[in-house]
Amino acid sequence: MSALTLRLAQGTPCWVSLMTDDLPGARAFYGELLGWTFTQGPAQLGAYVRARLGEEPVAGLGVSSVTGFPVQWTTYFAVDNADRAAQLVRECGGTVAVGPLQAERAGRLAIAADVSGAVFGLWQGEEHLGREARPEPGGPAWAELLTPDAHGAASFYRAVLGVPVAEAEGGSALLVGGRAVAGIRHGAELRGHPPRWRTHFAVADAELTARRTVELGGRVLVEPHPTPRGRAARLADPRGGHFSVLEAV
Repeated sequence: MSALTLRLAQGTPCWVSLMTDDLPGARAFYGELLGWTFTQGPAQLGAYVRARLGEEPVAGLGVSSVTGFPVQWTTYFAVDNADRAAQLVRECGGTVAVGPLQAERAGRLAIAADVSGAVFGLWQGEEHLGREARPEPGGPAWAELLTPDAHGAASFYRAVLGVPVAEAEGGSALLVGGRAVAGIRHGAELRGHPPRWRTHFAVADAELTARRTVELGGRVLVEPHPTPRGRAARLADPRGGHFSVLEAV
């Protein structure tokens, strides 16, 4: 992350964080599957660690303090002012569950939900700027919202993040600097599950990663298959945290 000297442009997915009820197990599973090592995160966030690829932070893992809270990954979007963005969430019909609060000198954050209930984060980077998605195996590669109201979601994120939303194959996309940074599409396959942002990690081989997931105690939810962004698979970790993998191209 040393090459980054400026906060990522507002609206860019810049971080992903897992809340789980088994942090040691999550460290073992994702460390083996994606090649991560770990360092301690901000003490204010409790039992929280940062996953690294080499020296670069790529994700956070923490323990949920809410009994019965589902194990899940959260996508964070870079914002210039977390307090202002959180206020816009409320004005646009969403809710703010946590913050905005200061994470030591790393930055300022809030956790919110959009009009359909999909959870996401806001991150105003200071010492910790985050990481833009890219096709490097082991790191976040893409963020995609599955929702029953794709049109309403597009209007919500356009207003909250102040970025354009354009039609894309299979749905729409948030644009930053004219480039698609995240997708929104109608979640026909939700099948009773709540709307959610789906985190995709880049891997060299989707089939191999799916097999390894099962060997490590996880599950394959959807076998590797072609998508507009490359070959992908939907997986779950041993505690039920859903994530996807996307072959690096």
